[in-house]
Amino acid sequence: MANSFIKLLEENDLKKTQPRISVLKVLTSREMATSQPDLEAILGKEIDRVTLYRTLKTFEDKGIIHKVIDNKGTANYAMCSHQCNAKEHHHDHLHFNCTQCNHLYCLDECILPQITVPSGYQVENLQLIATGICAKCKQG
Repeated sequence: MANSFIKLLEENDLKKTQPRISVLKVLTSREMATSQPDLEAILGKEIDRVTLYRTLKTFEDKGIIHKVIDNKGTANYAMCSHQCNAKEHHHDHLHFNCTQCNHLYCLDECILPQITVPSGYQVENLQLIATGICAKCKQG
C-alpha cells in the first residue's frame, strides 16, 4: 500500500514525506470525504495543522484530491479518480450529505449530466450535493 502512495507522489513530482503518506493513507481508507478537523483528530500529533493545510492544498492543486463543501459549510476532502490532474478535475458524480451523521459521500455511480452555459461563461467547478439519510443511518 505504501508503495502505491510513493508512486502517486512521484507521478505528481512531490517529495515523499511521512505527513503526505499519512494523509493519503487516511483518505484512501475512508469511504466518505473527510474534513480537515477530522483529519487532525485522526492523525493526532503526527502532523501539525499548517503542514496538513499545505498538504491538502498541494494535493488538490495536483488533482490528487478534491474538495466538497458540506451542508454546514465545512470543506471535506476525498481522493480523485485517476483522470484528474493539476489542470483539470473530473468530478461528474453526485455527492451525498447525510443529515443524521453529517458524513459526505462521493456517489461515483451517479453521474451528473453535462451542463452547457451561455457563450462567454466558463464553468470551473460544478458540484451537486444531495442531502438526506445515508444507508448506514437508515439501517439503524
